[in-house]
Amino acid sequence: MTITVLPLDTPGLGDRTYLAHDGEVALVVDPQRDVDRVVGLAAAAGVRITHVFESHIHNDYVTGGYQLAREVGAQYLLNADDPVSFERTGVSDGDVVEVGDRMRVTVLLTPGHTHTHLSFALSEGDEPVAVFTGGSLLLGSTGRPDLLGPDHTDTLAHAQWHSARRLAAELPDPTAIYPTHGFGSFCSATQSAGTASTIGQEKLANPALTNDEARYVAELLAGLDAYPAYYAHMGPANAAGPGEVDLSLPTEADPTELRRRIHDGEWVVDLRTRTAFAAGHVAGTLSLGLDGQLATYLGWLIPWGTPVTLLGEAAEDVAEAQRELVRIGIDRPAAMATGRPEDWAGGQPLRSHATATFADLAAELAGNPRTAILDVRRDQERAQAHIAGSTHVPIHEVLHRLDEVPVGPVWVHCAGGYRAAVVASLLDARGVEVVAVDDSFDNAGLAGCPLVHPTENNQETPA
Repeated sequence: MTITVLPLDTPGLGDRTYLAHDGEVALVVDPQRDVDRVVGLAAAAGVRITHVFESHIHNDYVTGGYQLAREVGAQYLLNADDPVSFERTGVSDGDVVEVGDRMRVTVLLTPGHTHTHLSFALSEGDEPVAVFTGGSLLLGSTGRPDLLGPDHTDTLAHAQWHSARRLAAELPDPTAIYPTHGFGSFCSATQSAGTASTIGQEKLANPALTNDEARYVAELLAGLDAYPAYYAHMGPANAAGPGEVDLSLPTEADPTELRRRIHDGEWVVDLRTRTAFAAGHVAGTLSLGLDGQLATYLGWLIPWGTPVTLLGEAAEDVAEAQRELVRIGIDRPAAMATGRPEDWAGGQPLRSHATATFADLAAELAGNPRTAILDVRRDQERAQAHIAGSTHVPIHEVLHRLDEVPVGPVWVHCAGGYRAAVVASLLDARGVEVVAVDDSFDNAGLAGCPLVHPTENNQETPA
């Protein structure tokens, strides 16, 4: 095969962009906002981008497709029925697009994630070799059908099943599948551990291809959980044609300015690891480390439009965070500061909070069974198992349900530590004494924490 497909991962959002080329010309599918990565990938391969395809109007990130096409002089192709306010090449079901002399793209209407969702079957000559499935058929899953609101969810869930079946019926088993979502994105109905697949492999395991329509829809709808609040802003931005990205560093803020911004209710975000933050941080700052899903949780929690200041050990850290944030439409930080927390505090005392493991929590419970525990996982996680007596407030609801948070000291936990650290910092900024559990929830029962498993009739049964 002379066609090469190069994936470009965006781990913070759980998505992939693809560049496919024949050694001379290239097409791009679903590029992220920071298009310099795609341009660099094409340059390294020595190919020219002539076509940019968009599978749908995205809900989880601001697209780079419009800007990339303008920058490199490529055609920008998306569904002719998508209501957008800019010029593009509209395509419809069954259209065939020739890309260079070797690549042929067949447009397939695959509604389910959205009403106008498209997949793109890539052929070398007459032989299909790959299909870019966007938010339709994913690796072991499908895209979620509820992002357009409850009035559309049921219809889209049924459409998703039919779309997956269409791809399986019309494409040969060896066809490689290249989805945009499913690698941690909340656009996926469920998450997949796989990194590569084919139509034939999906026929053996994907619920959309192994379950009948009624069972697939019922299980899909039952498994849906909350998705980030910032999604509400992505569709309108993408339909309007996102502008060019400015990744130049913001201005430096001194300690006096940082204190003012915190006092005014702005978000001053510490990008260091949660361990470093717990050991010492400026009062009122928030922990959203670069080692986790920074953009997802910042975008989910922050009142949209609130100014953001970034604190990093080095300018490179701030630049990395900027790149992540522009992908969800937070374009320009208000300010930045680099160095150590002592530099940012300007002589004021630092705050700190405790961290612990589930073994530490079990020991605490043994001495004080009434220890306050805050579980900040999502509903679906909580439904599997939770610590007896814990209070449940999902991370994305904490700021709206502060009156339900136990009086400190409160032990905060999630599934792995990142979300617990974020919530611990939100509470710490409000003067609550916290202990952030930095451990895998898989260890909770093994460590001796008393677990309960909700049963189907909503009663709790000790583990």
